[in-house]
Formats: sequence, structure tokens, C-alpha cells
Amino acid sequence: MTVTRSIVTWSVLIVTTVIALFPMYWLFANALTPITATPPLTPILVPAWKLDNVIRLLTTSKHYTRWVVNSLTVSLAATLWHVVFDTLAGYAFAKRRFPLRNVLFVALVSTLMVPIHVTFIPLYLISRSLGIIDSIWAILLPASSQVFGIFLMRQFIQTLPGELEDAARIDGCSEIGVVRHVIVPLSMPAIASLAIFTFVRNWNDFLWPLIAVNRPQEFTLTVGVASLQGEFMTDWGIIFAGGAVASIPIIIFFLLFQRYFLDGLRLGALK
Repeated sequence: MTVTRSIVTWSVLIVTTVIALFPMYWLFANALTPITATPPLTPILVPAWKLDNVIRLLTTSKHYTRWVVNSLTVSLAATLWHVVFDTLAGYAFAKRRFPLRNVLFVALVSTLMVPIHVTFIPLYLISRSLGIIDSIWAILLPASSQVFGIFLMRQFIQTLPGELEDAARIDGCSEIGVVRHVIVPLSMPAIASLAIFTFVRNWNDFLWPLIAVNRPQEFTLTVGVASLQGEFMTDWGIIFAGGAVASIPIIIFFLLFQRYFLDGLRLGALK
């Protein structure tokens, strides 16, 4: 019975994994197979292992390298900001006592119920008044105002035992020392999860960068790759190559932090 259950479990996991990874495999298979204006009617399952599409992407699109730099700048800067700021804010809401703490936290969390599309017009008007439209700052500054990370870090830090902080203070740690030597090491699973979510969200963001930036050299990668689609004819080989190359940083970023991310899942399940 146990052997049968294991076989069924592994079979389900393998089938689910294949289904989940097939779109990514299909993307890379098309990117590594020479395709021009018309994509094949049948899915390409075995790639030709040629870089023709990638070479044409780099030679045809003169701003592609700039798009990659713009996306990396926005995603890494937003990730670093949220990791630092949200950890400190989460610690303050979870462990410190100050007036209207719960009211302020509820007010912050309630903004998560506001659809992001509702904020586009105010964001555009504010960005235009600041003179940052058509620049990377129009994408970066709104990316730093999301409050999901504060909620995530507050909920995780709240589960940490307060005795560890008291012990650190008895040993002479300042408030910053408590955060640095106690809170941050114990919160690495939550911080890694926050970093992955923030990086992927900003790397894949499309609608707001499309609205805020009109100059091709200031596009992010998602907007730049979409702009390669023509009105009457589309070079699908370049589109597939651009999508495949755009997915590589996300894969690398997840692999770098997956150990902490999985630790966070296990720790959350145990709690």
C-alpha cells in the first residue's frame, strides 16, 4: 500500500511539474529555432540549438541592452529598498509600541484592496508635475511605495520570540543591533520571499512602464520586447528570443534565493 501510494504521489508530482515547465521549455525551444514572420502551426518540441533569433534580436534592436539595464536597475533598486525598509517597518509594527500603531497598520493594509489600475491617473499626474515622465524615475519611484512587504515582514517578525530581543539588549545591543543581529538573521526566509516577490513583480511589470515612458531608450525589457511586434508583420523569432532572454534573470534570482524561500515555506508550515 505504501509503495503504491508513493508511486501515485510521484506520478502526480512529475506530471504536474511537466505541465508547469512546458511553457518555459516551449519558449526556449522556439527561441533556439530559426523562426521568421510566421510561427509554426505545430509546437516545436525539439529545438534546433541555433542562436539565429538571439543574434537578430541583438542586431535589430539597438536599444535591447539598454532595456536590460533599465529593468535590472528598477528591479534591483526596488528589491533592495523593500528589503531594508519593509524589514524595519515590519519590526516596528510587530515589536515596538507607539501611538496609533494598529490604526496605521490597518490603514496601510487597507491600501492593498485598492486596484493598482485606479492609481495610474494620480501617479501619472504626480510624475508629470515632478518632471520625471519619460525617465526611469517614473517607474522606480512608484515601485517603492508598495506595502505588501510591510505586511509580510510584520506577520513573520511577530512570530519571533521576544526573549531573544531581551537577551540581546541585556548583552548591550542597541535597537539597531537587535535588528541587525537578531531580527534579520531569523527573518531570512521571509526576507528571501520578499526579495523574490519584489524582483519578479517589478521585472514583469508592463502596464505602468508602458504608460509612464514613451522614449524607446527608456523602455524596460517587457515594454521593449512588446514594441518589437509590428503592425502588419511580426518577427516571431525575435519575440521568442526576447522573451527567453528576459526570463533568465528571474530564473537566476530564484535559484540564488530558493534555499531561504523553501526554508520559509517549511517554517510557515510548521508554525
